[in-house]
Formats: sequence, C-alpha cells, structure tokens
Amino acid sequence: MPRPALPAVLLPLLGLVTAAVADCPSSAWVQFQDSCYVFLKEAIKVESIEDVRNQCTDHGADMVSIHNEEENAFILDTLKKQWKGPDDILLGMFFDTDDASFKWFDKSNMTFDKWTDQEDGEDLVDTCAFLHTKTGEWKKGNCEISSMGGTLCKAAIPYEKKYLSDNHILISALVIASTVILTVLGAIVWFLYKRNSDAGFTTVFSTAPQSPYNDDCVLVVAEENEYAVQFD
Repeated sequence: MPRPALPAVLLPLLGLVTAAVADCPSSAWVQFQDSCYVFLKEAIKVESIEDVRNQCTDHGADMVSIHNEEENAFILDTLKKQWKGPDDILLGMFFDTDDASFKWFDKSNMTFDKWTDQEDGEDLVDTCAFLHTKTGEWKKGNCEISSMGGTLCKAAIPYEKKYLSDNHILISALVIASTVILTVLGAIVWFLYKRNSDAGFTTVFSTAPQSPYNDDCVLVVAEENEYAVQFD
C-alpha cells in the first residue's frame, strides 16, 4: 500500500498561517481587491497636507490612491453606506512642479483619473485633489485648508505585521504556534511510524504471525511423545 507523503498531510496546516496574516488589520478596515481601506473620522487641524498624510502613515498606510472606475465606485459606496464621510474627501495626490503633473503620494502609477471639467491653464502650484462624494468626480482645490473632517487611508495586502492590531497579533501568534506544534508532532509520529515499519516491528495495529500449529495439534504431539516413552 503506498504511503502518503508527509508534505501533503501538512498543507492544510500551513494554509492556516497564510490566512492568519494576509488580511486587513481589524474590522474597522474594509477590503477591496488587494488593498485595505479605513476612514479616520476624527477632525484635525491642518497646516499642510503632510498633517493629513501623517494620519494614515501613523497607521501603516497612506492617503488613498484610485486606479480604476471600480475602485472609485467602491469608495463612493462605502463612504455613503458605512463611513458616512463628508461631501469632499482629500485624495493622496500632489502636483509635482518639476514635471508639471499630478502624482500619488504612495508612488503608484497614475493609471486613472476622473477630473471634473475645469478651466485649462490654471495655476496648479499648491493644488490638491478632492473626491466629490455626490458625483464621484475629482476636483482640484487649494492645499491650504485649515481643518479636515476625516481622512481616507489605503494600505496594500499583505498588511505589515508591525501595524496589526494587538488582538490580530495575538490571534495570528496563536494560530502560528499551534501550527508549528502540530507540524512537529506530525513529523515525530511520521518518523516513528517509518522507522518501525522499516525495522519490521509490530504495533498494536499489526497482525501477529500465526503458528502453523494450533492448540489441538500441540496436545496430540505431546500425547504421542508420552506413549513413545512408555514403550521404550
């Protein structure tokens, strides 16, 4: 009978480790495709856009970047139904005066835009981008804002361990520790089984070899020997 390979036995256990560390840090975050999003509702005073950005980087994320229509629609829908955000959300975008173009703070490529119609040739120095939650369009505005009613942040999956919540770290640690223990025990049992099998040892599950003689045969042979002794 072919023996099962040890790695195949351990694959389900190893899958638990991957599942434990590959999601968003807590229930406050929402996952869409390969990213996690959170809306920080606390109002903050703003001296520069970096003050807003720090709200996200303190959580291991960055200000939101948007790369397709589906992501834009997801953010709008979640802002309305779950986050209850304000009418305008500051996007993680800045105008780079060196090459006269908008760029994302998270250094991702500018693959999508949804600008509302605005006049060409406007001065874009100190210009930021806002998502208008009523229409889903983007509009340009002055970065010199005094306060923000909330900050939308985005982080890629897998989320870095150092930013995981305490409960998530504990759960992940317990799952990983349990997996390691089960893996070690499984390896020990497999080693003992293989060694005993190779050595020909019997176990409680093995069938003991049968004698060619049963009890009746032994008794008959003993009686014949006794009669032989008497005649001698």
